[in-house]
Amino acid sequence: MSTDALQGLQDREAIRECLYRYCRGIDRVDEDALRSAYWDDASDCHGAWNGSAAGFIDQALHNLRGGGRRVHQINNILIELHGNIAAVESAFLALQAPASTQTRETFLCGRYVDRFERRGDVWRIAARTVVYDWIEERQRPELVQDDARLFGPRQPTGRAAPEDPIYRLLAEVRG
Repeated sequence: MSTDALQGLQDREAIRECLYRYCRGIDRVDEDALRSAYWDDASDCHGAWNGSAAGFIDQALHNLRGGGRRVHQINNILIELHGNIAAVESAFLALQAPASTQTRETFLCGRYVDRFERRGDVWRIAARTVVYDWIEERQRPELVQDDARLFGPRQPTGRAAPEDPIYRLLAEVRG
């Protein structure tokens, strides 16, 4: 394998890792993970928000700290590399059930259209546009917030950072 081909594989894997870190950050309300997905000067056009990524993160964290449940899944990641810049399209599925609206949930499908930049040896999002392909607002007769009733014997349940089980595992393996 040529050096260029190997570098391309490494670059693509670094970009995928960044996308997955974003999902962990948003779902687990993990500010460090969320901020590490973007460059400090990045922009984000994210639904009603259109401005700095830092501003989007501040707004998102404020809303997310109110509780509820979120699941973001990314698939069909297409990466086109051009030196230190990459055009990246990632399909997403997201289910959001904020604690403040106990009988409503939102199911979203769309794509993150991202300009990634490599600065030094690190790839992060420099500009993001969220394209919405499907949004479904659903009424639920009861959105149970009590984990014992909602999940029964299926434990442990997902939590915000640092209480989620992944953070205990990370602390253990990092020693």
